[in-house]
Amino acid sequence: MAASEDEVILDWVRRAHETSKWTTSVCTGALILGAAGILRGLVATTHWFAREYLEKFGAEYSNERVVRQGRVITAAGVSAGIDMALYLAGQIAGKEAAQAIQLIIEYDPQPPFDSGSLEKAPAEIIELAKSAVEREFGS
Repeated sequence: MAASEDEVILDWVRRAHETSKWTTSVCTGALILGAAGILRGLVATTHWFAREYLEKFGAEYSNERVVRQGRVITAAGVSAGIDMALYLAGQIAGKEAAQAIQLIIEYDPQPPFDSGSLEKAPAEIIELAKSAVEREFGS
């Protein structure tokens, strides 16, 4: 959260966005884009715990893993960064290149539990996760 209040960082992000082909974020990096004014009026994603902060910056939260709004692309939690990277590889180098990259990094998620989103996790696991995040980062 400190970076989203640092005007040096926010000014740099705004300037970079003026000329970037893609402006992207992973996880709570979306809060920096939001604080810089880049997400105002857009649909975006971030880590589920930070969704209300994203909305304070004028963005509409989506629980999708990757959201593209023009040249702004946001990815949800940190593992969604791989999904975004593969999407961008497909946009830049083509579908086949992106698929080859996916194979090279052996990205074939098969998590041992099906609790990777608020929609899938049991209520007690959501509360456990919220408590852990709140202890680490505050509410």
